Amino acid sequence: MNIKKTIVASLLACMLPAAAMAKDISVGVSMALFDDNFLTILRNSMQKEMQKDNVKGQVEDAKGDVSQQLQQVQNFIGQGVDALIVNPVDTNAVKPIMDQASKAGIPLVFVNRRPQAELTGKMAYVGSDSELAGRLQMEALAKAMNGKGNVAILMGDLANEATRDRTKGVEQVAAKFPGIKIVQKQTAKFTRNDAVDVVSNWLTAGDQINAIASNNDEMAIGALQALGKNPDKILIAGVDGTPDALQMLKQGKMVATVFQDAKGQGEGAVQTAIKLVKGEQVQKVINIPYQLITKENMEQFTNRNLK
Repeated sequence: MNIKKTIVASLLACMLPAAAMAKDISVGVSMALFDDNFLTILRNSMQKEMQKDNVKGQVEDAKGDVSQQLQQVQNFIGQGVDALIVNPVDTNAVKPIMDQASKAGIPLVFVNRRPQAELTGKMAYVGSDSELAGRLQMEALAKAMNGKGNVAILMGDLANEATRDRTKGVEQVAAKFPGIKIVQKQTAKFTRNDAVDVVSNWLTAGDQINAIASNNDEMAIGALQALGKNPDKILIAGVDGTPDALQMLKQGKMVATVFQDAKGQGEGAVQTAIKLVKGEQVQKVINIPYQLITKENMEQFTNRNLK
């Protein structure tokens, strides 16, 4: 009888580490920055998903600094996390992060900003097709402009893949309309305040602008602030579908925004990290679709990108 008890106890002891390991996954998350409306929604989504799945998560703010982000990744590895989730500061400067993860044998998931490097081993990207966002945005503007007029593009951070691809999408659609001309293209670094300055300078210089295609909603709102009462009826479109942008749509101040699913990206990143930790196969690129939002369909998006 005692022998049987000993055998059962031994079997249970062998089983416990596996059960504990399944529940006690730890993930280190490095965000490009905290001070951004969309990235705040994304971060909160990941934290809620980790909490729901009993994942221990530590989230750090890289504050737009490539070196600081790499240091955070190194610290996470030193702490023995099971997986890394990175929202890269610079999508062209991800190689050192990838090298560190590979060397440590730790799964790495990039989220929202697509790395400009080939993903190998236990790596994946969860995000959306930024070029499509630019095309959807410009198609809405072109329709509102009746296919003619001058367009200015507010670009995001030039180190970011989303900036390049969204801008490319806008330019592709604009090129299809002989009556549409892109007259300005300048970075406002994805921020509201910088967009106020850039658009104010355009107005002061006397640029004739009929529409502004903004790489994100924050800059679109900054453009609206610079325009004031917008006496020239300049048309504005953004990307992300943030609550602030939806209010601008409701008030008729914006023509459109493009819904970027922060919740879908956040949940997808955490789920992908968990699968990689468990040794499961995942796609290298998990695409979360974009959707055009106008005043006509905005009600269905009202509660989608909430903080």
